[in-house]
Amino acid sequence: MFFNIALIVIGFICLIKGGDFLVDGATAVARKAKVSEMVIGLTIVGFGTSAPELLVSLQAALQGSSGLAIGNVVGSNIANIALILGVSALIVPCPTDNKTIRIDAPFMVISVLSFVVVAMTGTISRLAGIIGFALLLCYVIWQVVDSRKKEKLSAASGASEMQADEAGKKPMSVWLALFLIVAGGSLLVMGANWLIDGASAIARELGEYFGTPAEEVERIVGLTIVAVGTSLPELFASVMAALKGKTEMAIGNIIGSVTFNILCVIGLSSAICPIQNSDAGFVNDYAVMSILTVALWVFLKTNHLLERVEGGVLLASYIGYIAYTLI
Repeated sequence: MFFNIALIVIGFICLIKGGDFLVDGATAVARKAKVSEMVIGLTIVGFGTSAPELLVSLQAALQGSSGLAIGNVVGSNIANIALILGVSALIVPCPTDNKTIRIDAPFMVISVLSFVVVAMTGTISRLAGIIGFALLLCYVIWQVVDSRKKEKLSAASGASEMQADEAGKKPMSVWLALFLIVAGGSLLVMGANWLIDGASAIARELGEYFGTPAEEVERIVGLTIVAVGTSLPELFASVMAALKGKTEMAIGNIIGSVTFNILCVIGLSSAICPIQNSDAGFVNDYAVMSILTVALWVFLKTNHLLERVEGGVLLASYIGYIAYTLI
């Protein structure tokens, strides 16, 4: 038991540092490509901090632990919205723009609800995974092209957000950025492997000790310990963004992460190895994730701002959800 706990702790540390390195390196590369801060939050930061979820769910799917693969994504999305944005909004109210409300948030909602519909059939097939991943690629390409177009217009008028943000800062070299990406990716791979090994072993031991079916314990571990652990990069990224006044990046990070978790993490995992979902216990978790996703969109539409009160509601919802899951 203690060895498995040590594996989980070491895995978490590797995932956190790996996520940090990957995001720093990828952000430096993205800035050289002249992509806006909001798009960096939606794509590079959002997807980079979701790399742990991708590796954990992919490893779980390949090992036949479908409960852990799905529980990790569902639990991470619930943590991303309710815990991370809740904490971020309590620190500093998070404003957003028209594009996020009209395009990015609705795309996130559609992705989540579509996943729930497919998952309720009992099997997430290769075709469903390929379609989801293809949609994500189209979304990312459109984001980059649209952002570069707007940055060129802003630069021409002398009002470029990126130019103002980089003023007085020494840019990171390409070689250092690439090194951070490679180092971060390596740490993420090791951390994911150790986390899966430790969590799966603990699930089996607890199942035997309490006489609880291993599938049910695996679901709970995936929804809580693993989900929160793999969401730590998003938590640190969003909280630091909020503290530095970059609240749009905090919002973009979470919307991008939730979308990435559904279309890439589940999409790639099921494309490689179809996910069988026979656990009826996920029904309540699907409902919570869906409600929170829609609620976030509604909150953002209200005055184009996620206020402290709304952040408090999200955080209280997460505490209640965890208490209900563990009881």
